Amino acid sequence: MILETGTVVAVEADSLWVETIQRSTCEACAAKKGCGQRVLSKLTGKTNRIRVLFDSQSPKKASPGQSVTIGIPEDVIVSGSILVYLLPVVAAVIGAWLVGSQNDALGILGAACGLLLGGLIVNLRSKKARNDLRLNPVLIQDPSGIQVLDFS
Repeated sequence: MILETGTVVAVEADSLWVETIQRSTCEACAAKKGCGQRVLSKLTGKTNRIRVLFDSQSPKKASPGQSVTIGIPEDVIVSGSILVYLLPVVAAVIGAWLVGSQNDALGILGAACGLLLGGLIVNLRSKKARNDLRLNPVLIQDPSGIQVLDFS
């Protein structure tokens, strides 16, 4: 489980919105001063907003501005990354292969259709998983400092 500390920015009936600071690998990179990515990340101050669902163990007393700790399961990150990045590319390659064996223009069209189909599948899967507790971040520590989930 990857733990992240953030600030509650909104409370809904069934979830919290938590804002975390986006981390980068700039601190470990040898290019430090010669990298444009480091400069851009300092200028923009990127933050992430993460939706955290309430479960039966979660307290529902959070308010905006409070600090919380959330946990994101590693297997969800890996499977989600594969789905989001790999599926559209594989669908584009299959589309190009199926349609474009005779003509390059048809191959490009087949690749575009495959890419769109892959993106549509990712979008549908995302909507289906929106309220699935197993596939979303969980509240580890509530605003009062009480440990919500026990990992022992």
